[in-house]
Amino acid sequence: MNVFLGYIFLGLSLAAPIGPVNAAQMDKGIKSGFVQAWLLGLGALTADIIYMLTVYLGVVKYLETPFMQSFLWLFGFFVLLYTGIETIFNSGKIMMDRREGDSGLKSFISGFFMSISNPLTILFWLGIYGSVLAKTASSYGTGELVLYSFGIILGLILWDIVMAAISSSFRNLLTTRLLTLISLISGISLIGFALYFGYQGLKLFI
Repeated sequence: MNVFLGYIFLGLSLAAPIGPVNAAQMDKGIKSGFVQAWLLGLGALTADIIYMLTVYLGVVKYLETPFMQSFLWLFGFFVLLYTGIETIFNSGKIMMDRREGDSGLKSFISGFFMSISNPLTILFWLGIYGSVLAKTASSYGTGELVLYSFGIILGLILWDIVMAAISSSFRNLLTTRLLTLISLISGISLIGFALYFGYQGLKLFI
């Protein structure tokens, strides 16, 4: 049980660093509430699980080729650039979003594509989950490997709920002007991530 709890904590630790998904989830919770932010995080979690499976099945070696890495960097650039620009343009519509909100499917797909198109996610899971696979496979059986993998996923789910709860709480506590400012900062940070992705993709491509 202690080992299982350790893997849950590992999942929490893996999800905690601020990146494009956390920034977008915070913005979504502020604008549209808990459910929309949770669904965006759930979309990102689905992409994480897919990458865990690719690492487990050994498919990740095909994603390590320069062409595929360049393609993924540039795809991530377009996804984040679009999301960042949309966030900035919608920053003045927070009151309207409070009444209507986005569709749950749109939030889910947004989180999924933001995570699946992030090459850092591939390297991240290759390094972290790859080492977990190696350690667990050498010490335990397949049953324990599945259990500990579920522990990591459970940690990611808990972080998703925490982020959605925090961001939706801010929505009720902060003034509209401050919410708009936070949304603008979130959009700018997403564009910053996009430019970094674009630079890395062009560098590999050239």
